[in-house]
Amino acid sequence: MTDAHRQHPLPHAREDRQTARTVPDTPQTRNPAYRLAFVDEDFLCREELRPVRLQLELLKPALLMDEAEITSTVVLFGGARIPRPENRADARTQTLRDLTAQYDEARAFARLVTEQSMVTSGGRENVIVTGGGPGVMEAGNRGAMDAGGRSIGLNIVLPHEQAPNEFVTPDLSFNFHYFAIRKMHFLVRAAAICVFPGGFGTLDELFEALTLIQTGRMERVPFLLFGESFWRSIINWDALQEAGTIGPDDLELFRFVDTAEDALALLKDWPHPRTRREWHR
Repeated sequence: MTDAHRQHPLPHAREDRQTARTVPDTPQTRNPAYRLAFVDEDFLCREELRPVRLQLELLKPALLMDEAEITSTVVLFGGARIPRPENRADARTQTLRDLTAQYDEARAFARLVTEQSMVTSGGRENVIVTGGGPGVMEAGNRGAMDAGGRSIGLNIVLPHEQAPNEFVTPDLSFNFHYFAIRKMHFLVRAAAICVFPGGFGTLDELFEALTLIQTGRMERVPFLLFGESFWRSIINWDALQEAGTIGPDDLELFRFVDTAEDALALLKDWPHPRTRREWHR
C-alpha cells in the first residue's frame, strides 16, 4: 500500500523530507547530525548500516514487482560477451562468433514465452528476467519487447559498469550492490531457469541454482541448458557422476536444448513434479 492510499493523522515521510529543506540556514541545520536519517546518504553508507542496506535491496525490487503484478518469472542466464549476430565479425574468438546463434535463440525463446504469457495471464506470469546487461541478457529482454511485453533487468554495480540494455522495461530495471540479494530476486519468483553459454558469472548462477534444487531448497522447476555441445565441451558431467561427487539422478535435474521451440515444449511438459526434492547424500 502506497502513502497515497494510507490514511493516518501523522505527517508522511515525504512531507517531512520536503519541510526539512526549508528550515533556516544555521550552523546546526548545516551539520550532518541534523539530517533526517532516512535521507542522509553518508549515514546510510556507514559500515554499521549494512543490515539496513541489505533489507532495502530486498524490499525495493520486491515491492515494485508486486505493484507491477508480476507473479512469476522465467530466468535467462548467459554470457555478456556473446555478440549480436550483425556484430559477429568483431568477436574475439571463433567460439564467440559461433555462439551468436545463441543470441538468436534467446531472443526467439523470450518472444515465445512472452507472447504466451500475454495470452494466458495478461503478462503477469512467466515474465522474462535477465541480468540486464549485453549479450544473451540483451537478447532475452529484446525478445520480450519483440512480443510487446515487459521484462526485468537485474543489473549490479561493477568496475566496468555498463548501462542497462535498451530493451529492459524501464520501471522494472533494477541496480544492486549486493550479489546475494540480486541472486535471491532471480530465483524467488522463478517458474523456470534457462542457462545459455557464458563465463564465470553464468557458471556461478548455473551451479548455485542447481544446488538449491539438488538439496531440496528449491522446487524442481524446469531447468534448461541451451547449446548442448557447448555445455558438454566445458563440463564433464559424466565424470562427476562416475567420481561419485553427484548422484545419477542429479543429471536428471536439467535438460539440454538447442532451439527455442524445444525449450518451450519442455516448459509445457516438464518431467519432474514441481516439488522440493528429498536430499540424499
